[in-house]
Amino acid sequence: MKIVALAGGVGGAKLVDGLAQALPASHLTAIVNTGDDFEHLGLSISPDLDTVCYTLAGIANPETGWGRRNDSFHTLQALADAGQATWFRLGDKDLATHILRTARLKDGARLSQVTRELCQAWQVLPRVLPMSDDAVCTKVLTREHGRLDFQEYFVRLRCEPQVTGFEFVGLEQALPAPGVLEALRESDAVVICPSNPWVSIDPILAVPGLRSALSGKPVVAVSPLIGGKTVKGPAAKIFSELGFQPSSRSVAEHYAPLLSAFVLDRLDQEAGPPAPIPLLWTDILMKNRSDRLRLAEDVLNLIRSL
Repeated sequence: MKIVALAGGVGGAKLVDGLAQALPASHLTAIVNTGDDFEHLGLSISPDLDTVCYTLAGIANPETGWGRRNDSFHTLQALADAGQATWFRLGDKDLATHILRTARLKDGARLSQVTRELCQAWQVLPRVLPMSDDAVCTKVLTREHGRLDFQEYFVRLRCEPQVTGFEFVGLEQALPAPGVLEALRESDAVVICPSNPWVSIDPILAVPGLRSALSGKPVVAVSPLIGGKTVKGPAAKIFSELGFQPSSRSVAEHYAPLLSAFVLDRLDQEAGPPAPIPLLWTDILMKNRSDRLRLAEDVLNLIRSL
């Protein structure tokens, strides 16, 4: 069974890792959000791509879920000593990734090619693809600060401003990265990982041609909310600020009519999508790699039952 996973952020990376444990490497493709990519200190940074790749490589920081394991911050401290802004924390090993990516992009390589090269270096066997090689920038519309770059909202301001909406700049000119539409055509099912629907999954689905490529495919989404709350990130806060109840039902409504089935936590027994589709209540909290595999197997068994 060939699976395409749509992912971004720590929760998405964890389920992709679970799927990688449960499936042959050649049967899994992760299509990753690049809407939060940005340039910092002259470097091209792809936070969601790196989180997914680091997690699959087993080198992600287990405490944060992002960045690299056992990293040091000597360069960051030197920048702070020189009076430079250090709100976006880059470890020394992490910096090596961004330096290499930036150099290859300046040489004319595409983001998908650079990602493939990095995966080979880290011995990541499943295919990891950016949603697009073209720049798509997520802008967060806020009540207090107006229009913000995503990383300004997410990291510098710690998700504190009240959100009124989102824009995806550059979307009209963007094309799916090489291999994205092919992977979707060849897949037996698509899994929407427990990522933030607004800023991790929506940018992927908004890439021209991508949503339509899901037509006719079984699509199973895993809720990122447990009891109306997120383990990490501002998804529940965003739902509330945009006028929606932060719940698994709201997540399901957000993805309708794409869904063929929906996975939610046992704490949300009363929740369900508005349409009568198959539901699976299980433990969706992934504390370790065993949890990731268990949830992935639950999702795959649900897909087989459709």
